[in-house]
Amino acid sequence: MKNIWLMTAAVSAVVVSCGTVQSLVQNTFPYTANVLVSTGVPADKEVSSTSTATNVQTWFGGNNNAKIKDVRISDAKISVVSPSGGNLSAVKSVKVYVSSSGTQEKLVASRSNITTDSSSLNLDLNDTGYLDEVVKSSGLTVRTVYELKNQTTSDMNLKIALNFNSVPAK
Repeated sequence: MKNIWLMTAAVSAVVVSCGTVQSLVQNTFPYTANVLVSTGVPADKEVSSTSTATNVQTWFGGNNNAKIKDVRISDAKISVVSPSGGNLSAVKSVKVYVSSSGTQEKLVASRSNITTDSSSLNLDLNDTGYLDEVVKSSGLTVRTVYELKNQTTSDMNLKIALNFNSVPAK
């Protein structure tokens, strides 16, 4: 009986320490883009908005050779910033692409047939593989393509929030 308790305690300690080590070595870094939907945007037509950020080295102390690898999109969300109390009922679909200098654009998140009247919505993640080259290159660009169900009665400001995960490189 004593051996069973010791074994259980040892296994528990190993499991907890492995989870702690993984959370310490895994990095998460955010990126947000703002999208202005003006009242003149027609319904049932795809519209594109592009936002450029500094590269990922900003999150790692300006190191041009960021020591990260296996970068993947881990979370994507769209939210209404303004008008206050606004919702996503006018939005029909949204697609989010990332690229950077010298890399091809990759679709990282999307949502079709949006039917919510909520002010925020998690987007479906696309399996794009690793995004190391995109995020480590200069000038990370996020392009948001959206389509409205109907024209808005006032300008609407949307926020696209992306989270990326990576692990340390040797």
